[in-house]
Amino acid sequence: MFFSGAEYVFLLSSLVKAAVVAGMVLILVPGSVTAERRISAWIQDRLGPNRVGIPFTRIRLFGLGQALADAAKFLLKEQFVPAAVNKFYFNLAPILAMVPALVTVAVIPFSSGFDLRPIAGWMAPHLGWDQATVEAFQITGVIANLDMGLLFVFAVISLSVYGIVLAGWASNSKYPFLGGIRSSAQIISYEIAMGAAVVPVFLVTGHLNLGKIVDYQVQHGWLAWPSLAGGIWGMLLSGCLAFSFLVFLIASFAETNRLPFDLPEAETELVGGYHTEYSGMRFALFFLGEYAAMVSASAVMVTVFLGGWSLPLPWFNGRPMPEAVFGLALPEFLANQTVPWWFGFVSAGVFLAKILFFIALFIVIRWTLPRFKYDQLMSLGWKVFIPLAFANIFLVAALLLLKG
Repeated sequence: MFFSGAEYVFLLSSLVKAAVVAGMVLILVPGSVTAERRISAWIQDRLGPNRVGIPFTRIRLFGLGQALADAAKFLLKEQFVPAAVNKFYFNLAPILAMVPALVTVAVIPFSSGFDLRPIAGWMAPHLGWDQATVEAFQITGVIANLDMGLLFVFAVISLSVYGIVLAGWASNSKYPFLGGIRSSAQIISYEIAMGAAVVPVFLVTGHLNLGKIVDYQVQHGWLAWPSLAGGIWGMLLSGCLAFSFLVFLIASFAETNRLPFDLPEAETELVGGYHTEYSGMRFALFFLGEYAAMVSASAVMVTVFLGGWSLPLPWFNGRPMPEAVFGLALPEFLANQTVPWWFGFVSAGVFLAKILFFIALFIVIRWTLPRFKYDQLMSLGWKVFIPLAFANIFLVAALLLLKG
């Protein structure tokens, strides 16, 4: 059975979106590593990487080639496997640590969409496309538009711990095993708080579809941004949602094993934790998986709490352009015009800029705060964040009931 032209367009656009999004994550990962080296050097008042550039030339590119040098080192380094390990699970663990971060971004709406119908309409007479094929060129800004997208994100994020636990167990060594145990306890603790933090979002928006959550913020404002609108009940509700964002942000540090929550791999206590026995590309997958998880966690926070691809400007969020901006009349070809076809790429750039902001925040926090003790980490999760997150749920429900 042959596909119709519209179905071919949908299939091709889905493949292109998947390739572009996965490629951007894989580009952001080494970019984040280089940025971390430069930012940490700036915080510690030293130079950082500044020499690695184009090979066999004197062009240094401010050390931006450091990521390529790291990749070459991992690829060429010996793949050492200790004799006492369980080889199947030892090899499987790094893959399980990397894959969930890549799968999570499949349901993240990274753009407002791409309306390429004007271009397709111009090409249709030359290529013999029918109207259904032309209409298929109105492409959504998400790979998989799931109605249960938020639940899918949490289901996939929870799988990342299996890679760490398997690495700790399969290494057949004390320090990796302790790191795996710590990771499982830590992620269970903070995943509860993280899940409870998004329940108020569902209560307010009435949706689990991430695209619809972004659309709600386009109409009503970002959920992480406290608002003075809506009277006393509206202000209290806005404050509760801002608190949910704070809980989600801190829990994201714990979920990605970033300082001050990097207890599973604490070098001063566990040598390297769960990846102590790994080398070469196996270690690189753990290393890159942490940064990929940081990128995906940033994407989720941007989508759920910071309006996704949108900006707090009415004419930016898919509405007609105004006749004037800041009292200045717009040119005739802009005033009252609907969103142009290239706006989808602009909104994708806004989404990327927000992700870069959170990546910078992750990096700055790592080189600013000391590591928690393990008892402090568990007490903070079970005695502070979980009770407050559940209390916040009941408060939001009460406010919605009183607000009517």
